Formats: sequence, C-alpha cells, structure tokens
Amino acid sequence: MTPVLRTERLDFLPYRPEHEDHFVALLRDAEVCRWMGQDLVPEPQLREVFRAILTDVYPRHRFDVWGLWTDGAYAGHAEVKPTGNVDGHELITALAPAYWGKGLGGEAVHGLLRYGADTLGLSEAYGMVGAENTASLALCRRLGFRHVKDVVGDDGAVTKMMVIQSPAPSRAAGADGLAREGDGPRA
Repeated sequence: MTPVLRTERLDFLPYRPEHEDHFVALLRDAEVCRWMGQDLVPEPQLREVFRAILTDVYPRHRFDVWGLWTDGAYAGHAEVKPTGNVDGHELITALAPAYWGKGLGGEAVHGLLRYGADTLGLSEAYGMVGAENTASLALCRRLGFRHVKDVVGDDGAVTKMMVIQSPAPSRAAGADGLAREGDGPRA
C-alpha cells in the first residue's frame, strides 16, 4: 500500500475520493500540461484516470502515487513507477503553478528518491523532462541527474531521459528526514 510520507514542507498523501477535484484541476492546467509534455486531456477522461488510481492502481499495488500537500493545501502530484523506456523506475512530479519556484520540486524529488531507496531498494531512478522545460532541466542538474538520451515522440517533440543515483538506504528511522505514517492524512 502506498504510504503517507512527509518531508520538511510536503505531505505525500495517497489520494482519497475527496481529492478528485484537486487532481483534475492540476492536470487541466494548460501550463502544467505544457511542461509535463502532455496534451490537455478532457475533464471526463481525467476523472476516469483518478478513479482508476483508487480502484486499480492502489488495490493492485501497481505503483505508488500521491497528492502533494503543503500547509493543508494541495500543491501537486507525485509518482514512483516502472518506466517503459528502460528497465527501471521513473519519478514523476507536477506542481501547481502557485508553488513553482519555491524549492518544493527539489524537495519532492528528494522525498521520492529516499522512498525509492529505502522502500523499493532502488539504486537509481529516471526522470523524463521535455527539452524545452529549462526550469525542470536546471533542477535536475542541481539535484545531480545526468542525461542518458533523448527520446523523440511521434510528433517530433524531444524529451530528455535523465538518471540519478539513489541515496544509500537509511537504516535509522527518521534519519533520512522522510517520515512515514500508516494513518491520518491531514488534508
């Protein structure tokens, strides 16, 4: 089961039914979609995706997916899942524009990396970043990602495949700055 995680400013909460409108609003934002390299998906289709998270992804333990919350407000979305591009796991984060430029993207990636190392035993993780997404590419460089290859889509769009080494697994509870809880999402 996808656990609740906490970093200094972020709560990683498994989605609940009442989070649906937040998820849909995030992924209906044209700027978020642009930088995620995806088309603006119709609202009914996003609602189907959200419901699939609750009825298929979580019950079948397909991968881990969270809503990101800060100070009780929905700030974005995060995932750790197997990638179809290489044999490995991909980190996915998407923040609402109101939370861009505040360091939360890096904090989210660090939280995902820590979880991947400690819980999933990952020695490395991948990220896919649109070639035009200069802010996310700069963040990747600051965090220590390195470029693996360019992936060219059917439409000619270029996505940069990046990889980063995971931190050594933490053995001491709380020593990694990532709290795990079995109960009580605060949002």
